[in-house]
Amino acid sequence: MEYYSAKNRRYYMKATEFKSNYNLNITIITLSDRASRGEYEDISGKLLEKELNNFFLWNQWNYNINKILIPDSADLLNTNLKIILDAKTDILVTTGGTGISDRDITIETIKPYLSKELPGVMEHIRMKYATKNPNVLLSRSIAGVIKNTLVFCLPGSAKAVKDYVTEILCLIEHAIFMLHNIEAH
Repeated sequence: MEYYSAKNRRYYMKATEFKSNYNLNITIITLSDRASRGEYEDISGKLLEKELNNFFLWNQWNYNINKILIPDSADLLNTNLKIILDAKTDILVTTGGTGISDRDITIETIKPYLSKELPGVMEHIRMKYATKNPNVLLSRSIAGVIKNTLVFCLPGSAKAVKDYVTEILCLIEHAIFMLHNIEAH
C-alpha cells in the first residue's frame, strides 16, 4: 500500500478503497468540422462514451463523463483544455485531428501541455493494427499526462477509435492508480 494525500492528510489506501471512494472525471472531446456543423453524427464520440461507460461500470468505478464537440480549431481546443484542466479532469480522450491534413491540429495543440509523454502506448497500437491496415501509421496519436490528467488523442474514425480504446482500456486502471500513488500490484 502507498500513502494517499487528500486535503493535507496522508493515509494508507488500497486500490479497492480508492475505486469506491474516488469519483473519476472523464472528458471526451470530438474535433470535427463537419460533425460540429451538424452535417453528420458524432459516431466516434458516442462510441468512446459507450466503451468507457462499459469499462468503468463493469469495473465498479464511480465516474462521470462529459462530452464536448468542437470544430478543428486550436483556439477552441485551447480554451476547452484550460477549463478541463482547471476542473481536475482525470482522463481526457480526444477523437479527431490526428492525421496529416492542414485541419488536423489536435497533436500540435495538446502536445505542449504534456508534462509526460507515454510514447509506448500509441507505438504499440500503431504497430499492432498496421499489419491489417498500413494507413494506421499515418496517425500521429499521442498519449501522456498533463498534471494529474491522463490524455489520449485518438483518430477520428469509429473503426480506429474501437481499436485504440480496446488497447487503452487494458492499462487505464493501472495508469490511474499510478497517477494517484495508489499501490495496486
